[in-house]
Amino acid sequence: MKTSSPTPIHIIGGGLAGSEAAWQIARQGIPVILHEMRGVRETEAHKTDGLAELVCSNSFRSDDAISNAVGVLHAEMRQANSLIMMAADKNQVPAGGALAVDRDGFSQAVTAFIEAEPLITVTREEITGLPPEDWDQAIIATGPLTAPGLAAAIQAETGSDALAFFDAIAPIVHTDSIDMDICWFQSRYDKVGPGGTGKDYINCPMDEAQYGAFIDALIAGDKGGFKEWEGTPYFDGCLPIEVMAERGRETLRHGPMKPMGLTNAHNPTVKAYAVVQLRQDNALGTLYNMVGFQTKLKYGAQAGIFRMIPGLQNAEFARLGGLHRNTYINSPILLDRSLTLKSRPGLRFAGQITGCEGYVESASIGLLAGRFAAAERKGESLILPPDTSAFGALLNHITGGHIVSDDEPGKRSFQPMNINFGLFPPLEPGSIQKPEGMKRFRGKDKTVIKKQMTAERALRDCAAWLESLDRT
Repeated sequence: MKTSSPTPIHIIGGGLAGSEAAWQIARQGIPVILHEMRGVRETEAHKTDGLAELVCSNSFRSDDAISNAVGVLHAEMRQANSLIMMAADKNQVPAGGALAVDRDGFSQAVTAFIEAEPLITVTREEITGLPPEDWDQAIIATGPLTAPGLAAAIQAETGSDALAFFDAIAPIVHTDSIDMDICWFQSRYDKVGPGGTGKDYINCPMDEAQYGAFIDALIAGDKGGFKEWEGTPYFDGCLPIEVMAERGRETLRHGPMKPMGLTNAHNPTVKAYAVVQLRQDNALGTLYNMVGFQTKLKYGAQAGIFRMIPGLQNAEFARLGGLHRNTYINSPILLDRSLTLKSRPGLRFAGQITGCEGYVESASIGLLAGRFAAAERKGESLILPPDTSAFGALLNHITGGHIVSDDEPGKRSFQPMNINFGLFPPLEPGSIQKPEGMKRFRGKDKTVIKKQMTAERALRDCAAWLESLDRT
């Protein structure tokens, strides 16, 4: 130990989230023991034992803090003195408007910063169970490649259905990009259900020709495979939409696209041949997911094929569909707003295991978990980031902004999510005004200005939040 007072906070996992959490805690003058198993036990995907190794892309995506949600998150993390952003900026490589990094240089920089910090001790060991009771403050930040022993311990603590090992994700659409002159609100057979109104779904009708063309496109679409270490987790409860189409041309019409119990509000006398349903995905009502549309189609194929659906011809996707290995917990049920496991005070989760997606999203949740743990250790009141910030929007999605499905028994409705503007609270009504000198103010113009105003509000409110923390 490099220091013995105050009592250290333990972090399991030296990826982006764990490294960021350790850095933030040390910045608050609290010692940290960072437990990383690589160097003792390897994973199927990592190549080195460096901290914060990037196993997939080397891109942190857009660095545009004016009109891109991930760029806003970058900016907020920089405001909060993020280690991950500092290392990324120091190892940037040309990538247009994106922030991409030299992956080896980035990992080496994070490792060097962590190892040079006197309040952080890195211990190379595998933690096979939940933290012992004498670790009164701990953070689990083990990500999608959580070791089997620890995963089993988490599952035993949280419940058999509280830990997922694969994403089965349907595309999620920004509500304001759906054409409601074609679509309509209605639940099947006008069923009200718990908390429902009988108009809980957005319905997109297809005639026979449109359905046939759609099936052809699904079957012909460019598909991705599983990495060797992922396995093939197809099971009947979450078959990819294109696999269902390959089993028979009418399969989807008798599955997620069945038209029964639905009447087109725009044309009641004509029965749709097939119907695609979208269900509200977040409490704000800004996002809807395509029911039953999990897919292994490559991202480049998805948008074009799904925009063939009437009413979605101009759809903007908050995220596209997927099916892949990803260990994560049912955070909205299990975690409180400070990322603490409700059944065990003092134990927090951070990073991808909480149900966020992406490098900077994982690191940002590590940043928050680290700050929350440090504040608790110091006896300070927890001050949560505002919902209007990127930090707050992502935290709200993870810990309570998601709507639980009541009509699909046994299906996990909470799915990992990248940061996007659909997670932010809407702007005040009437706040979007036509700029002076602009002759025509079209829908796309409004969308651009809405993003800019949301980004400006986020950065302003995040700065005020961080300033309030400095005063405590």
